[in-house]
Parts: sequence; C-alpha cells; structure tokens
Amino acid sequence: MGVPEARDQEKTVQETAQEIVLLLEPREGVPAVVRTAGELERVVARFAAATGPVAVDAERASGYRYGQRAYLVQLRRRAAGTALIDPIDCPDLSALDAAIGDAETVLHAATQDLPCLAELGLRPRRLFDTELAGRLLGYPKVGLGSMVETVLGFALEKGHSAADWSTRPLPDDWLRYAALDVELLIELRDALHAELSRADKLRWAEEEFAAILATPPKPPRPDPWRRTSGIHRVRNRRALAVVREVWTARDRIARDRDLSPGRVLADTAIIDLASALPKTPAELNELSSFRARGPRRNTTAWLRAVGRARELPDEALPEHSVPGDGPPPAHRWAERDPEAAKRLTAVRAVVATLADEHNLPAENLLQPDHVRRLAWTPPTEIIEETVYAALRSYGARVWQLDLVVSPMVRALHPLETKGDL
Repeated sequence: MGVPEARDQEKTVQETAQEIVLLLEPREGVPAVVRTAGELERVVARFAAATGPVAVDAERASGYRYGQRAYLVQLRRRAAGTALIDPIDCPDLSALDAAIGDAETVLHAATQDLPCLAELGLRPRRLFDTELAGRLLGYPKVGLGSMVETVLGFALEKGHSAADWSTRPLPDDWLRYAALDVELLIELRDALHAELSRADKLRWAEEEFAAILATPPKPPRPDPWRRTSGIHRVRNRRALAVVREVWTARDRIARDRDLSPGRVLADTAIIDLASALPKTPAELNELSSFRARGPRRNTTAWLRAVGRARELPDEALPEHSVPGDGPPPAHRWAERDPEAAKRLTAVRAVVATLADEHNLPAENLLQPDHVRRLAWTPPTEIIEETVYAALRSYGARVWQLDLVVSPMVRALHPLETKGDL
C-alpha cells in the first residue's frame, strides 16, 4: 500500500487515533539485503545523490551474542529509498558515512544505536532523535510504534525486536519488519520538528541532540561484576570474591563462544555458587540452578573459580562497596546529613513543578544525578551565578539552566538563612 507524507499536524491525538492504519508493507517493497562490495557501492551512490535527512536503525542480537554489535543496518532517504545492509558481509560503512556527510541523521533512541554504528564507520554529524523529541513534547509513550501511531496514524507490527538478528539467512518477515522501522522515520521527524517549533522547544531539542553526539563513549566499568543481579543477597566478602571470579570466568567463556553471558550462566547461578561454595561436581549439581544441562557444561570452570576465591587471603577480598565519585544513595541522607536531605527535597520540588509546567519528564528537565550533586555539595554562596556554574559543570544544558536556576536559588535561600547551608 502507498504511504502519504506526514499528515496535518494540527489534528488532535483523538482524531488520529480514530484513523489508525496498519502498515504491512514498505512503499517500494522489501529491498534485497546488501551483502557485496558492488551492492554497497550502488547504495552509496544513491544516498549521495539524494538530499535531506537520513533515517537510520540497527538491529542487534542482545541476549544471544556477546557484545552489542549490529547485525543489520537499515537506512532510508527521500529519493534514495530504503537500504538493508548486512554489516557482517559489509563491515566498513565509511564510504556511506562520507556520502551522507553532514546531513541530519534521524534515529529513534539514538544512544542505543550510535555505538554499534560507530564500529561500522557511521558517525552522524547532526542528529534528530525522535524518542527524545517525544519526551520533550510530553508524549506518555515514546516507543517507535506508539509515536508513529499517535503522531502519524499508522500502526507498525512489532514482533521481532527481541529476535536473534545474527541468524542467517534472515527470514523475510524479519526483513519486512526492519524495513518498516525506517519507513516513516523521516515523516515522524518532520512532524515532531514542527511540533517542537510550535511548543517553543526546538532549541531544547537541538541542544540535547548536540550533547548526545558530543558525549564520549562510556569507559568500561571498574567492577562490572558488581552489577550481577541478586548480589545484594551476598553477605560476606569471601562470597563476593566468588561472584567476581565466576563472573569473570563466565565473561571469558561468553566472549570466546560469542554468546550472551546470560546464555552461558544465569546470574542466579552465580549467586547460588557464592552462597553454597561447592567443592565437587556433585555438590554443584545439587544446586537448583545447575539441574539443567547448560549450566553444567562448564562445571570445571565454575569450580576452579570458586576455588580461586576460597584461596584468596583476606586482604585480597573485595569490599562490599567501593566509593563512587558522587553523593551516596538518597535514602541515607536523612541519617548522614539531614541538611542535605532538606536541600534535596527543596530542589526536587522545584524540578517536579517545572516539569509539570512544561509538560515533560522531570529527568529530562534535569538529570537526577545533577539534582543530587547540587543538594549534597552546594556552592558556598547560593546565588544564581554559582548554582548555574555548578550545574553546568555537571553537564546540564543551557536551556535547562535557564529554567531551573532562579527557582532553585529561591528554594535554597530560606534554608541558607536558617543556617542549613
């Protein structure tokens, strides 16, 4: 079926909801997957000759494969059509990146896809994130399907988002799903751009998009094993060492076998090992999480990891927690620093009120970490200049500071005059 351009954006959500159309096929059909250098060259030429924004999406195999690499890249540009590229066969997309140049790249939830796209040589210079635009505009549901349906009046079938995209060959219905993910992304961008402009939020969005592109990749976590689900139940340092050793062994096996770590050994099994400290295969097999064949496949590795933790001297055991570079968890403030807790209540109230006033989530008005840092370690003198500088140093955007600084200073001043600052 044909697909019209973005509809009149003056329609109400209710009017749009009454006209929802299920989108079953891309307007030019499902393109063949690009797998050779020659096919890629033709796509590059098409996209270089076209103009306007470029819609981009990537499919990964989270939960199946190790890491977050892309297993399919989808692009669409007016006059160029849609391209589906197999990055396993075409791992270098730098020529396509050059063809796109500084054209605006349209992504939905950009932070999820930008790292795997960068690995292929695709690095946008300008960005429009349709999910983030939806948040700034106050949409209650900002998934791609919800946004396309609410804004444009089309329903997308969402049946393969959690599929194993490393599968080869990719089934036809998966490819159709992938093509539809970029089918209306440019139209959605145009509609949201107009809505942001009408709401006087376009500058906010542009600052946010630029900040996403300017943010460097996150460094590796110093102790990634501490994110093991259920680790809060581990009560002693020796057991923590077991978690660390088994987690490390699992990660090595998962990397070598190109499997998601959870498919090698579940987090619950790691916690069971830390609790039981088995010494023999028989003791390990008695654990409920090891009754299936999969977890027992690497029994020797798990027992060796437990053994290494058993043999560590006390001084080499991990601590229950490590100091971070920010304030402690907020639920401890009332006991550790009551005055800081009062400040936190005051600035949180400011953010909540302003977020309601401007119809956007509080966390998009100002990141909770910025709020906590300001409340825990406020400037010596509470004036607009110092509060502005403090929040700016944490990474707050100019548009956010324009909204929050003055009311935050007004909220903190009564506490300061009472000697609480």
